[in-house]
Amino acid sequence: MTYYLIAGERSGDLHGGNLIRAIQKYDPKAQFKAWGGEQMQEAGATLVRHYREMAFMGFLEVVQNLGTIRRNLRDCQQDLLRTRPDVLILIDYAGFNLRMARFAKQHGIRVFYYISPKVWAWNQRRALKIKATVDRLFVIFSFEVPFFQRYDYQVDYVGNPLMDAIAAFQPESDFRERHNLGRKPIVALLPGSRRQEVKDVLPLMLAATRQFPAVQFVLAGVSNLPQALYDDVLKDYPTIPLLIDQTYDLLAVAQAALVTSGTATLETALLNIPQVVCYRTTWLSYQIAKRVIAVPYISLVNLIAEKEAVRELIQDELTTEKLGEELVKILPGGSRRAQQLADYASVQEKVGAPGASERAGRLMAQAVLSDQATTPSAS
Repeated sequence: MTYYLIAGERSGDLHGGNLIRAIQKYDPKAQFKAWGGEQMQEAGATLVRHYREMAFMGFLEVVQNLGTIRRNLRDCQQDLLRTRPDVLILIDYAGFNLRMARFAKQHGIRVFYYISPKVWAWNQRRALKIKATVDRLFVIFSFEVPFFQRYDYQVDYVGNPLMDAIAAFQPESDFRERHNLGRKPIVALLPGSRRQEVKDVLPLMLAATRQFPAVQFVLAGVSNLPQALYDDVLKDYPTIPLLIDQTYDLLAVAQAALVTSGTATLETALLNIPQVVCYRTTWLSYQIAKRVIAVPYISLVNLIAEKEAVRELIQDELTTEKLGEELVKILPGGSRRAQQLADYASVQEKVGAPGASERAGRLMAQAVLSDQATTPSAS
């Protein structure tokens, strides 16, 4: 059977790779094409386009890149029709993938969606669009099940695939020594995996480091962004090391972290590292976002905890002074550290055990193979 996957970001590529491996266990002859990255390619997919050509964040950046987005959408639609897969599997990346879901449905191609668009966060009536265009939706948060039930839409809850990645992680025992990190307490800087996030947030993170001469700050970079982007921001901070694609190992030796809002906030919580969540975008993007967001928090940690487990510094609140104040509170001996770790325990319990990729892959393969077995040509 042929599976066509689309992920437009780094985290989606990771989950897509694990999903492909799971599907292969139940459909050994499966073939895969993907819009994604190295993780999906290494798992066995033929890569059509890399997500680095697709990742745009914020309303303004999307508007500025509308030509590229439309071209990507047109190219993807044409390749989907050439391939005519047995199923299209969409992974998060709502703006692009919801359009692909509608297109596939119009052309008689079955649609699965893995990691639902966060329709519960804003414009909740998009749930009706998903119901109309997605044959099966596989969700990763338990609270999404009753949300979609309000729209008379039954979904498959499979658990959170981040637990699979974290369960598979084995920290390097000599990580500090190999990277000459010394014996100072370490604070990790996680500025995100998209260019705009690094440009908007990292300079403020770096400026805050000057308040902590007794701490070793270490920057977690990603290989899908150019080295020059980091070098330009780091030129005035020669003592701050840059480590590429080693975020989990860095967090394993860190005492705290400054984290740009996104998947990394939940990863940091699941690895039990106290954090301050940072978010900043253009004035226009922020003005639009705050008018449409329907939830009280921006971080997944707080949304799952249903309380402010981690401090969120958003837009004008994100200053070097406030970053310093909040970091002091979560370092050893700080007034917020013990409570944040206690709240993490509740979050971890709600997220559940590993196995999401396995469960989703099994359900998808069984559904596709069952369809084949019941068609007249298979009898």
